[in-house]
Amino acid sequence: MLMEQTTELVGISEIADYLPHEAPMVMIDCIYRCEGSGTTTGLMIRADNIFVKDNVFTEPGIVENIAQTAAAKGGYEVKKLGADPVIGFIGALKDLKIYFHPPVGSELITVIALKNEVFSVALIEGRSTCNGQLVAECEMKIFMQKPEMKS
Repeated sequence: MLMEQTTELVGISEIADYLPHEAPMVMIDCIYRCEGSGTTTGLMIRADNIFVKDNVFTEPGIVENIAQTAAAKGGYEVKKLGADPVIGFIGALKDLKIYFHPPVGSELITVIALKNEVFSVALIEGRSTCNGQLVAECEMKIFMQKPEMKS
């Protein structure tokens, strides 16, 4: 499931159009890939990130980054339909493993794969890497609001 990053599909200047989040809670900078059941995002870890402590990105930030990668997939898909990004809530976290905390100045690459979607609940598998090393992995259940079409 892990894939190398390529050129940006959506960059930092437009990422807000694909997420329901606002600063300082935006935990992705770009979308590298969004096709089929998978999405790949990037986050440059900066010292002013609210989830940085002692110069490393902490567990809540890593989990939120995985969830926002799933949100970016949904935002990318609904934007093509002319709707606003949907709000989602983490409903369950399963088998979370954090292997290390990436340092400030490094890029976190996160890949999610949609395993199943029933009504407004998505089950995703997520993995994050930094410099080719596995940072974290988990399964996440996300509850999503229905998209509203722009008039």
